[in-house]
Amino acid sequence: MLNRPQSNPQLNAKGELTHLLSIDGLPREALIRILDTASSFLEISDRDVKKVPLLRGKSVFNLFFENSTRTRTTFEIAAKRLSADVINLDVARSSTAKGETLLDTVDNLVAMHADMLVVRHAASGTPYLIVDHLQRIGRADVHVVNAGDGRHAHPTQGLLDMYTIRHYKKDFSGLTVAIVGDILHSRVARSDIHALNTLGAGEVRAVGPQTLLPTAIEKMGVRVCMDLQTGLKDCDVVIMLRLQNERMNGALLPSAREYFRCYGLTPRALALAKPDAIVMHPGPMNRGVEIDSLVADGPQAVILPQVTFGIAVRMAVLSILAGN
Repeated sequence: MLNRPQSNPQLNAKGELTHLLSIDGLPREALIRILDTASSFLEISDRDVKKVPLLRGKSVFNLFFENSTRTRTTFEIAAKRLSADVINLDVARSSTAKGETLLDTVDNLVAMHADMLVVRHAASGTPYLIVDHLQRIGRADVHVVNAGDGRHAHPTQGLLDMYTIRHYKKDFSGLTVAIVGDILHSRVARSDIHALNTLGAGEVRAVGPQTLLPTAIEKMGVRVCMDLQTGLKDCDVVIMLRLQNERMNGALLPSAREYFRCYGLTPRALALAKPDAIVMHPGPMNRGVEIDSLVADGPQAVILPQVTFGIAVRMAVLSILAGN
């Protein structure tokens, strides 16, 4: 992980949110404000004209150094619905492919009067590095949103997951939430765990084989369950994660087939949870590896509503950072 400042660079001197880099360290009030603001934006999707002028005249640059479908697209839709000018940097054809450094790229975008940078990068800590650089060059007015950095954090996915849970369950207190799968390599899992504990969930369970669980993960405030049956018992919410083979060094599992047999979410396994439990997944799904199609397409799955809620949540984040 890249070095980052010890203080919380997400907040200004007044305690206001100026960047969104991680859910870890954010106060409960900040999370609630984002969720409440997202609720006000949700109905915009049902209008004939799906735009409000809150970011008119602002420039939002999407810098995605990793592949993405849902996150990149929903950020673009969110910014356009706020009337911002949106520029998607084609990293494969940008000057970074010719050897230009990341911070030189940032300097050039700042010179183009960028107001916001939405950054996804394979290296953990990259958004912190950018914020530190912006502060050193006196451009703290340029806001940075972490759209996923390595294994570290994916704060807007965590926030849209919290919005989804609150939408269906109304309150976090007393909820039992199982996060199942490749937690070791999952930035989403880390963001969800921080958010759930901050918002007062009853119990958060980390479910998976030992090879896919971070060392001492219980210190994050979770109950570790190495078998699916114990992990799903009487759960209110089940969050499934895919196997992130692109981040694995060496074989951590015998086979995908064996993994599905032990940890795949089938109708039979889901029956261990509460009858009104909801099933979530940040995507992309690997059907037949971590989740059965009968569950993914079943009545308890709220996977597609998660995507819809993601637009409203990202609108809320961009709006709040812009001071609206």
